[in-house]
Amino acid sequence: MSGRSADSITLDIERSIVAGELEEGRPLPAERALMEQYGASRTVIREAITALTAKGFLKSRPRYRPIVCRPDASSAMQAAGGVIKHLLDNSRGVHDLYQVRVLFERVLVRDAATGAGKDDLKRLKDALDDNQAAICDSERFYATDVAFHRVLYTISGNPAYPAIHAGFVEWLAPQWSRMPRSEQRNHDNFLAHQAIYEAILMRDPDAAERALVDHLEASWEFVRSTFFAGENE
Repeated sequence: MSGRSADSITLDIERSIVAGELEEGRPLPAERALMEQYGASRTVIREAITALTAKGFLKSRPRYRPIVCRPDASSAMQAAGGVIKHLLDNSRGVHDLYQVRVLFERVLVRDAATGAGKDDLKRLKDALDDNQAAICDSERFYATDVAFHRVLYTISGNPAYPAIHAGFVEWLAPQWSRMPRSEQRNHDNFLAHQAIYEAILMRDPDAAERALVDHLEASWEFVRSTFFAGENE
């Protein structure tokens, strides 16, 4: 009964937020007011608040009332992350998610090759230069590697894409961050990034896609051989 009551309250508050009856950026009504409004216990109200926070409709604050939010791409990815992480406990789950990333970035580099503006190309070149400068520092190189790919997700101007990139980074980081690294491997990855950049600069979507796929397939093979060599995919 408690679960159903909490679900019903959650849906009603969601509707109020979407309809603008509860204003974005304002605190949610106090728990006691919600208890009276819905004829529910404090426990049920708190269940609903927890569910709404997980869905991105509320932002919790210690010792203060939650703030009303309208979910965006970032909050949607965060909500999905709890489920996706449970799928990544074996090579098949990691590989499947990685292939989604490959498919997504293939489209991004093709779009970048045909539509990137002068400022986009400068940001990509700056990220590439930072990547090259970090070759001798593996921890810094990893951060600049992530930053280079992040630029690809921003070129279209779609605000959902950077949130998707952040999701991929978070979900795949446990494997990537534990990979053995070397200056030679960093250099090889830099050359792969350079090939992607040069193809985009030359406005060649086919070459950009080939360079991207070669890079990510080589990266996956390194992950697979490092962590999943004994598993059958």
